Amino acid sequence: MANVQNTTTAGNAAATAGSMAIIAPLAGWLVPGLGHFIQGRWGRGLLLMLAVFIMFFAGLGMQGKVYGFNTGDLLDILGFVGDLGSGLLYFIARAMDWGPGNIQRAVADYGTKYIVVAGLLNIISAVDAHQIAIGKKP
Repeated sequence: MANVQNTTTAGNAAATAGSMAIIAPLAGWLVPGLGHFIQGRWGRGLLLMLAVFIMFFAGLGMQGKVYGFNTGDLLDILGFVGDLGSGLLYFIARAMDWGPGNIQRAVADYGTKYIVVAGLLNIISAVDAHQIAIGKKP
């Protein structure tokens, strides 16, 4: 009877790890660092959250552009994908009409790059949370 209980416990642990492999990257994409927080990686999650938030809001402070969905120019499409990587930050910025861009200022171009890189860093963070959840990374 003990073997059945051990097998059931191992099956439950595998199911929990499998669901964490889905939940952690999605949570980490929506809220930067959350995928690490729910796995108990407080330090790494906090550093990633701070990095993404600071880069995103610094880009907005420099009057960078937040790209909307566009099927025209390839660079605009890539900018949209990078911005979308910021998760809820992107949706909040679009809803609040933040980041219209300012072509009059050269620093606005740097701000646009900051916003895109913040999204790309968040995507890497979500992939890292997935790798931790499946046990490939300590």
